[in-house]
Amino acid sequence: MSEIFDLCDRATDELAAADPIMATMAGIAGHDDRWTDLSPDGVAERRAQWEALRVEADGVEVDTPVDRLAKAVFVSELDRWVADADAGLHRRDLNSIASPTQDFRMLLDLMATETVEHWAAIAARLEGIEGALAGYRASLEAGLAAADIVAQRQVREVITQCRDTTSKHLFGSVVTRFDDNELDDADMRSRLEAGATAAEAAYGAFADWLEAEYLPHAPLEDAVGRDRYLASAQRWLGCSVDLEATYAWGWSEIDRLWNRIGELAPKVDPDATVDEVMFRLMNDPSMAAPDVESFIADMTERQHLALEKLAGVHFDVPEEIRAIDVKVDEAGGALAAHYTPPSEDFSRPGAVWYPIADREHLPMFTEVTTAYHEGFPGHHLQVGIQFCRADELSRFHRMMVWYPGSGEGWALYAEHVMGELGFLEKPEYEIGLVVSKLFRSCRIVIDIGMHCGFAIPDDQPFHPGESWDYDRALELLLTRGFLTEQEANSEVVRYFGWPGQAISYKIGEQALLDLREEAMATDRWDPKVWHDDVLAVGAVGLDLLRSQLREKW
Repeated sequence: MSEIFDLCDRATDELAAADPIMATMAGIAGHDDRWTDLSPDGVAERRAQWEALRVEADGVEVDTPVDRLAKAVFVSELDRWVADADAGLHRRDLNSIASPTQDFRMLLDLMATETVEHWAAIAARLEGIEGALAGYRASLEAGLAAADIVAQRQVREVITQCRDTTSKHLFGSVVTRFDDNELDDADMRSRLEAGATAAEAAYGAFADWLEAEYLPHAPLEDAVGRDRYLASAQRWLGCSVDLEATYAWGWSEIDRLWNRIGELAPKVDPDATVDEVMFRLMNDPSMAAPDVESFIADMTERQHLALEKLAGVHFDVPEEIRAIDVKVDEAGGALAAHYTPPSEDFSRPGAVWYPIADREHLPMFTEVTTAYHEGFPGHHLQVGIQFCRADELSRFHRMMVWYPGSGEGWALYAEHVMGELGFLEKPEYEIGLVVSKLFRSCRIVIDIGMHCGFAIPDDQPFHPGESWDYDRALELLLTRGFLTEQEANSEVVRYFGWPGQAISYKIGEQALLDLREEAMATDRWDPKVWHDDVLAVGAVGLDLLRSQLREKW
């Protein structure tokens, strides 16, 4: 290995040891029995670690394209982490979808369960949740002292999630999984039961603290303001963003895609109106999965069929990632399907997780594109290719770098390509793809409009000239995004608490479509080669992705 690859390899081990949560997320073994110190002191220690590694990287000379990419990614990511710490993001790391209370629950589902040693690590994690929450609370208390406080809506949602964790005994499901493994160890089972009880009590106490001590100081206003929003959006995208132009583009896409649904609806029922067709797709039992088991089976079959038909034809798919799991997510977080990567040694396969929650009706028309987004050829192929490119991407790059602009952009692009390749075999699934794009367009106008105080355009039929609030955001998702009320509520809470992240999907997809159009104009155009080149760069910032691809195309 080169000097920069050696540094990145060593740094990955050091960073994983300092941040066990990130280590488990990335699938790096050896740290599953501990939690990350989320207190201000813990953040300060990791910040010093990042800065020291940054100085060390400055002293490394690189003279090949592979090494230059490795250094650029390593340095930019360390700079981003340091900037996040300096901006105090840990003091306000509280939201409905991607903050420590959700991470603590989710990580237990990612851990290996084959041996008693694996279960000992899970037991240690359960026993350590009270301490982990104490460190996390210390950072939130620092936010309180600095008047850097999360809005009430996010606090109330996390309180509800914590209390659901306790009342529904979600940590207790660990014991059920232990019993399912049929490991004959009564002492371990007792330890797991005690750990689950303690973890649930810790979550209950944390919810009580949020309600009694934090919530009374939380502001009612959801919007973070233009400056903070712009910084957050650039952090997710890895490029600058013109907020006014992007907001206007989002509205134009809503108009364009709404018209496209009008063209497709007669394929489902030529005698029905668009509203009638959409109502049927969302509510007709004959167009929904009959039960959860059938739904998971259908999604699994689609993954395997897509892999079988497209591997080696449109995408290079290494043997290590031919396996993929599809699972029900019982953690009780936001109602959004998500993907978790394989472990570094591929002993844990990548998995698509569906948060079924209390839903009894599972419409299929949008779920087909979601399957391709989260699984193959979306995140599963993207992350898997990155993990398999040890000769081209540093270990740090493969395991620890993820920008939603290119990461989620690829997943939306994958939906688009599967439509082009004929994998949306029913008219309702074609509509589902358009609805997916329309939904992401709604995200753009809601997210930017709400946080930056932009009015709804005067030429729009939807509340022209009015300001954004929760109810209008909800209404747009119900009438143009075609979400259920439960899903729409979950989405709006997400946008209000995670500024700038929701716009990365569609902006990233458009960046890839634009880059593909540039490549198609060249003499060497080959879709399989182009896909390979995109995936070989990894989920880096959009500016870096553009420069890397334009060097080749």
